Amino acid sequence: MKFAAIDIGSNAVRLFIAHVYETGQAMPIVRKDDLYRVPLRLGADAFVRGEITPETEQQFVVVMQAFRKLIDFFQPLDMLACATSALRTARNGHEVVMRVSREANINIEIIEGQREAELIALNRADGSFDQDHFLFIDVGGGSTELTLLAKGRQVEATSFPIGTVRIKENLVDSEIWSEMKRWIKVKAAPYPHLTAIGSGGNINKLVRMGGDKQAKQMQRDEISKLLKTLRGMTNEQRMRELGMRPDRADVIVPAGEIFLSTMKWAKIKKIIVPQFGLSDGMVHYLYRRHVEGQGGRIIS
Repeated sequence: MKFAAIDIGSNAVRLFIAHVYETGQAMPIVRKDDLYRVPLRLGADAFVRGEITPETEQQFVVVMQAFRKLIDFFQPLDMLACATSALRTARNGHEVVMRVSREANINIEIIEGQREAELIALNRADGSFDQDHFLFIDVGGGSTELTLLAKGRQVEATSFPIGTVRIKENLVDSEIWSEMKRWIKVKAAPYPHLTAIGSGGNINKLVRMGGDKQAKQMQRDEISKLLKTLRGMTNEQRMRELGMRPDRADVIVPAGEIFLSTMKWAKIKKIIVPQFGLSDGMVHYLYRRHVEGQGGRIIS
């Protein structure tokens, strides 16, 4: 069965088309069919101006209309569109959502940070993280979502308005950092051997540059060394010498700093990067909703 997920972030907008294969076991297999990413930085408007400008709004509507045509082509069984920090923050976020509903026939749900964290954590549904203790870290343009898992069970989930675009625009004050530091230290204290699970395009890029690409993991000191190198480069050098997109080159250092700080505060030495994020969690949610709607039973 096929599902579609639209992740409307602060740094980019993504359409994810995925197949879910039932195996006869408790956990299904999710496989990507197609992924479309548009580098529309809604956060640059929302966080600096407090609203989405008419020009950006028009671009966003055009992107959603294009996604609507793709969805009509793929004909998924169900779809879900979620907007995160940028549209949560923008004064006119709900007006923009209503316009997209009228002109692109896509209903967007503006989700709170904790809901975002919970959806991301649904990626554990494949059973990969049923043993030991893990801290999910998802770094976006506008916020960082943290979810603590103990032997496959979600213990805590929260969100902080610390994201790459916010940092780039100098919009994160020291008190917010302190609040996140306190939360991590308190919640991680009972679990002395935590492993981090990272999601987001920036941590994937960091692993490809300096980690263990085969195992899709990276040591904390490797992140620290790589960040030192990246800080010494201009955005143009990162694009030219490292092949980064413009919208990656200017936010990869802030992203790395968030991951590094989080791991230090939680006393985590290693991060696993299985290449999934919010859109993958949304597909798991759609599958669960479908099964429950059919009268089936799923294991949470």
